[in-house]
Amino acid sequence: MKPSLWIAAPAVALALLGSTAARAGANDYAFEAVAPEMKKGDDVIVTLRLVHKPTGKAVPDAVIVRTRVDMAPDGMADMVSPVEVVPSKEPGTYSFKTDLPMPGRYQVLLSAKVQGEPDTVQSKVIVKAVK
Repeated sequence: MKPSLWIAAPAVALALLGSTAARAGANDYAFEAVAPEMKKGDDVIVTLRLVHKPTGKAVPDAVIVRTRVDMAPDGMADMVSPVEVVPSKEPGTYSFKTDLPMPGRYQVLLSAKVQGEPDTVQSKVIVKAVK
């Protein structure tokens, strides 16, 4: 092998290794409830944190592309509530205004784009509405 190839080969290998090692995947992220229990009612604010699972750090600047709130955990998937994205107070948290008209468990279904990730993060978070 020529000396110039001895120098170039490790550099190419490191570049390839670095590009795959640095890339996470959509499964490396999850939404979690900041407060998993809240009072039932109209215009309830549900705040979720997007977490990078390997580091445990909150992920700011994701773009929410789809939301849905329903009562599927209590067998009432047809009971869907409207959802509106509202400003959050902290980086890495995402707030939504929705109606939780009766006590019970609600699922928040989300799809989000994380900057630098080619795949869409899909998550399901269960929250509980109480009297």
